[in-house]
Amino acid sequence: MNIRVANGDIPDRVREIVERLKTLEGPMLPILHEIQDVFGYVPSEALPLIAQGLNLSRAEVHGVVTFYHDYRNHPAGRHVLKICRAESCQSMGADRLADRVKAVLGIDWHGTTPDGAITLEPVFCLGLCSCSPSAMLDGEVHGRVDLADIEEMIAEARR
Repeated sequence: MNIRVANGDIPDRVREIVERLKTLEGPMLPILHEIQDVFGYVPSEALPLIAQGLNLSRAEVHGVVTFYHDYRNHPAGRHVLKICRAESCQSMGADRLADRVKAVLGIDWHGTTPDGAITLEPVFCLGLCSCSPSAMLDGEVHGRVDLADIEEMIAEARR
């Protein structure tokens, strides 16, 4: 979805999402997912509104947001590249690959390239253990990747 919303509209849109979803069983994750879908990240000003709507402390909401790696506290680039960091991928060279990709992009984990094209994120298992190492670009999973494969994905993302 990723609808562009003006900053002044954030509280109203967050309140609407919380109100609509708060009656679900275990509503916090669906609320956080929808907020991230709408804004592209979970704005810090959303946390107290979620806490208030769910009758929780801000610390509880913050704990959930920071525990799960899929939630961002800042907007992502136009494309999101995720590299698997699970044990199978590590055993097949994912850590070295990740270091090289970070050098190619000039960013660290959770960083976005200066041109706003690519955000690099770690992921802890893409379910392709038999095809390690694996990566995902904008939701499309790739197995048995090497630096040349990743560089090709990066070039495509920058076009």
